[in-house]
Amino acid sequence: MSKRTRFATQLVILAAAALLAAACSNSTSPAAKPASAASAPQPKPAEPAHESKTGSPAAEAQPKAPLLEQEVAYGEAQKRNLVGFLAMPGDAAEPLPGLIVIHEWWGLNDNIKAMTRKLASEGYVALAVDLYNGAKADTPEKAQPLMAAVVGDQEAARSNLKQAYDYLDKYALAPRIGSVGWSLGGGWSLQTALMLPDHLRAMVMYYGPITGSQSELSTLQMPVLGFFAGLDESVPVRDVLLFRSTLLKLGKPAEIIIYPKAQSGFANPDRGAYDEQATAESWQKTLAFLAENLKAKPR
Repeated sequence: MSKRTRFATQLVILAAAALLAAACSNSTSPAAKPASAASAPQPKPAEPAHESKTGSPAAEAQPKAPLLEQEVAYGEAQKRNLVGFLAMPGDAAEPLPGLIVIHEWWGLNDNIKAMTRKLASEGYVALAVDLYNGAKADTPEKAQPLMAAVVGDQEAARSNLKQAYDYLDKYALAPRIGSVGWSLGGGWSLQTALMLPDHLRAMVMYYGPITGSQSELSTLQMPVLGFFAGLDESVPVRDVLLFRSTLLKLGKPAEIIIYPKAQSGFANPDRGAYDEQATAESWQKTLAFLAENLKAKPR
């Protein structure tokens, strides 16, 4: 059996072990240094109606190489397993950097799975989490209560994301782990970084709730990449400028990019808010950022 085959087989066995462990466990993994619910940036009660039910950048592109993919139980909530979608290159010969992929307010739908495959094809083991316990929405009216439930129980969301990190660390054996999310998921990508400031190695957010608090942002130890829309009414430019200036004042390695004429959801290829140029540019910057911070071996 080749080294490549052994590693792929090992990951499948470990995934099965994780499924069994999650089914047998009666408690969740403890969260590490969670930000307080009171200080966490609160998502708006509704996302812009112009965002599509499918939106994620580059989702229509086909993966570069054959992938291993499967649904996995990466942890446990109060009443059910946390089941996400895992993808990785099928020819991987050794452990790969990990990515926590966080969905929009539509939930873990086929589009986010396509996005996860696209990221995996770039050389990552990518785990798309599910903050909605299996529920999905195809209209803003259906998405609103699902998002409100997450906002109402932020500790459950933090535990969910902490367990996703633990899964990539312990079962996928990822040497370095980052996060990426869009809109609702963008805000939770930031919250994951605030929760795991000494563990997460890179954080990417496409719009979503932010904070300008020096006390919170001072804890971040990883590089930060954020993309925001100049015409976003839920996260106005003044808040983004404060977010950026606070990070820079604290000496954090952060690049915060504002597309002045873009709307929230500009990376969504499905409806009117889509901005092809901003999407293409932000996607290439995302890939370069992740490669630099997750693939490069520490000096």
